[in-house]
Amino acid sequence: MQLLRGVVQHYDWGDQQAIPQFLGVEPDAKPWAELWFGTHRGGPSLVKTSSGNQPLALYAGELSFLVKIIAAAKPLSLQTHPTDEQAQSGYQQENEIGIPLDSPLRIYKDASAKPELLVALTPFEAICGFRTDQENIELCSRFGWTELGKHLADDGLAECVRWALTTGPHNLPQHMPAWAGRLATMYPGNGGVLVALLMHHVKLQPGQALYLGAGNVHAYLGGTGFEVMSSSDNVVRAAFTQKNINIDEFLNVAHLTPITSPLVEATQIGNGVWQYPVGTARFGTQRIDVSGSHEVRATHDAEIVVCTSGNAGALTAGHAAVLRNGETISLSGNATVFRTWGTR
Repeated sequence: MQLLRGVVQHYDWGDQQAIPQFLGVEPDAKPWAELWFGTHRGGPSLVKTSSGNQPLALYAGELSFLVKIIAAAKPLSLQTHPTDEQAQSGYQQENEIGIPLDSPLRIYKDASAKPELLVALTPFEAICGFRTDQENIELCSRFGWTELGKHLADDGLAECVRWALTTGPHNLPQHMPAWAGRLATMYPGNGGVLVALLMHHVKLQPGQALYLGAGNVHAYLGGTGFEVMSSSDNVVRAAFTQKNINIDEFLNVAHLTPITSPLVEATQIGNGVWQYPVGTARFGTQRIDVSGSHEVRATHDAEIVVCTSGNAGALTAGHAAVLRNGETISLSGNATVFRTWGTR
């Protein structure tokens, strides 16, 4: 077992306080959006050894998964993520065109899908997936969203989303939920607000989770969470951002069909151990509510263990460790610890 040093990403939507407090350092007025633990080229972690820091990839190999602490003070983009086939094709095409990997015009920064799980650490707000057409038509009628409701009823969800994103600026409805009103104030006339009105709005409490498979349309609106995903940074954006937006590719990748509740429920598999179901074999995640003593023995090539609150003895809040197969870490005290792993 070795301690890990994560990499901070200073995106403009980040919270200035949450991650510095998590790490026990002084805020510096910058937005601290994400803290990465993994081997992705966009922010490879370091392992703290007796002979100094070394890249995690040299210690444990290239990981197929990426762990993040995310802290959103402002809404993130309306976005989706590709399948493996879409990522491989897009990555090859952008390489052939000659778009540099660090170009702001680049969509596909690697050749991997990006399924992800988000577990709330604080109250967390998001929009995720679409309600049924019937539910949305009833809401449009109830709140006077006449134009939106007509397009949905006449053309169906996919064409309604296409209309919202490819035309405009729009005269947005006056009567909207508070969260949508905030988006409309930040992005006046933006068709992404109309798309958002058709989506599930969720408020997660700590410990609750969302699983976002390929093609799922979503936007995080605010809060701090624990994320695990494939080791990928492929994001296809449609609205609510100054970053590269590609509506055509978004419409090609997005699943523009209704889903039921996007929430996933953790299952208790042991004393204080909860496992989150995910629709992928690429990674797994457990939450360990430490109360007393608990030993974690790694059963995969590499596992990352992160303490998100409290004091677990070997780890305290804000600290992470990597375990190779067969290695153990002994936890004691009162704390919340996440255990994650992947498959190569």
